[in-house]
Amino acid sequence: MPRHIIIFLIAALAGISAPAAADSIKRIVHPDGRVEFTNVKSDNPGRVSSKNETVFRYKDTNGIVAYSGARPSVADFDVISFHCYACNPNSRVNWRTTPLFSGRYESEIKKAAEAYDVDPALVRAVIHAESAFNEKALSPVGAQGLMQLMPGTALEVGVQNAMVAADNIRGGVTYLAKMLERFKGDTRLATAAYNAGPGTVSRYGGIPPYAETKAYVERVGILRERYASH
Repeated sequence: MPRHIIIFLIAALAGISAPAAADSIKRIVHPDGRVEFTNVKSDNPGRVSSKNETVFRYKDTNGIVAYSGARPSVADFDVISFHCYACNPNSRVNWRTTPLFSGRYESEIKKAAEAYDVDPALVRAVIHAESAFNEKALSPVGAQGLMQLMPGTALEVGVQNAMVAADNIRGGVTYLAKMLERFKGDTRLATAAYNAGPGTVSRYGGIPPYAETKAYVERVGILRERYASH
């Protein structure tokens, strides 16, 4: 899920002149350098939000869409279960033994991988890392589907409905192929860019010092090896 697009979109929102929207967005800088934006008040603003949790989506009293890990007091809300196991630095999953999703979306992955000359095992690894093969996955910041495409990324790669599995895979592979081309086939840098954004990788001259990104790159590599030999 490209971090630079997430930050750009939410930072843009923070600059909107409407007081309710601007005042509701907070910027948190974590010790490892990650920047988090949230529009939900918390008693523990320094908490590192985990993607392995249930998220509630609702409209607050001002009619603004809000996301929270705590059940809201309003009667009307949606429950979003989002699991990005490979993004959580504190995950206790054994990545060398955790069950694989071999066989799922085989034709869609094969078609997209061949079209953009990307290793299908890498595609599977990224899907596993991003959504655990949940085609309905939706993150609190709007990343959608199997390969967790942000709306801006989806438009960039020509995907109109990111919740359609085949289109999501095609779009995700298209973007992944762009990252591989930009970083001269270096899979670790390409997957780091998929997570944190290509500009961030270029700025640091390698994998960014974000705990989430470093864990993500390592785990995608393990999953890729396992899918390739499965």
